[in-house]
Amino acid sequence: MDIALFSPSSLFPDEDDTSSHNEKTEAQQSYEERRHEFPGMELFIREFSFHQLNANLLWPGTFAFAEFLVQHRSWIEGRRCIELGSGTGALAIYLRKSFCLDITTSDYDDQEIEENVAHNCRANGIIPVLPHIKHTWGATFPITDPDWDLIIASDILLYVKQYTNLIKTLSFLLKSYKPKDNKAVKRMEIEQNEAGVGFPQPVFLMSWRRRIGKEDESLFFTGCENVGLEVKHIGSRVYCIKPRHATVSGDNI
Repeated sequence: MDIALFSPSSLFPDEDDTSSHNEKTEAQQSYEERRHEFPGMELFIREFSFHQLNANLLWPGTFAFAEFLVQHRSWIEGRRCIELGSGTGALAIYLRKSFCLDITTSDYDDQEIEENVAHNCRANGIIPVLPHIKHTWGATFPITDPDWDLIIASDILLYVKQYTNLIKTLSFLLKSYKPKDNKAVKRMEIEQNEAGVGFPQPVFLMSWRRRIGKEDESLFFTGCENVGLEVKHIGSRVYCIKPRHATVSGDNI
């Protein structure tokens, strides 16, 4: 694994600091370029030393989720996707390079995250960079008619206090989904995975590997069910969450 350290002042333009606290944070921030092995591919990902919401590093769920999606590639090919809690953007970059997936990254409303995702896109040959949406969970979503039929995330359940906000955002994206054209609706009616099991649109797929208490975990899933979402564990610590009305022909996931 190759690692290179960078000073933030060499990566981002200087700006007037608003407080001595900001100056101290900038001075202490450092960056590491790491090579990470994904299924069939190596990615060069820049991570930074600290972020208040842990958007600075890759977590175990990223790699496990990548392996799961490779094994179930028919579930995502041809989809229009948004990733919640993208962090470094590594998973989205991998899916774009592996499946040419139409994918948008998103994370906390933070310029540093957006710039780092763009950096990692360019470092791995994705130009133009992936579209990115700055969004704080629970706030009004910047797009009123979301047309992503696949929402993904990995290792985003660390902060229990954010569950209500996350569920609010997730519920909006699933329940306000509007396909761009009739082709998406038709595909929803006939799409089946390799096992003959219908795969709904829209749907949220989430991988969770970081350990939290069962009670905390159940708070999130119960919260989803309380707002009209259906939760199902589909294997390998991957969960499928969809609106209760989302159906396809054949047996549903």
